[in-house]
Amino acid sequence: MAKSVEPLVVGRVIGEVLESFNPTMKMKVTYNCKKIVCNGHEFYPSLVLIKPKVEVQGGDLRSLFTLVMTDPDVPGPSDPYLREHVHWIVTNIPGTTDASFGKEVVPYESPRPSIGIHRFVFVLFKQKSRLTVGPPISTDGFNTRGFAEQNDLGLPVSAVYFNAQRETAARRR
Repeated sequence: MAKSVEPLVVGRVIGEVLESFNPTMKMKVTYNCKKIVCNGHEFYPSLVLIKPKVEVQGGDLRSLFTLVMTDPDVPGPSDPYLREHVHWIVTNIPGTTDASFGKEVVPYESPRPSIGIHRFVFVLFKQKSRLTVGPPISTDGFNTRGFAEQNDLGLPVSAVYFNAQRETAARRR
């Protein structure tokens, strides 16, 4: 198993959200200009209110990418019957740029877990051609694998996730 996907296996992202894949691109997700998302790290919801900068590293300007951000633990990790909740979808992101250059299909929704520790997964797909995609009917019950299949995206080229849990008033101080 490749070292770069090992944390995704341990965090059950591969298996519950994604098929096993071989990362071929780098993606850098940064909140508030300085908080870089690393697999399994915890972020307070108050630090992820504003959409992050998501940079596609590698590829070229002729390549196009789709970014999907989901929470597979809705409403709670012990009984995620609404799995997955989609938080953000951006298509047609040119290679070597960031998500702000793409077409936002689902506007960013900041994480607000209410029960337990939730995983928030960023998945990057390389597109075969320019996509015209409408928003899903519901943000709950989203399926990343199904979305990729419907839009002929194939396997991901990169993925990263962070954890977050409900923030008490004392933690926000």
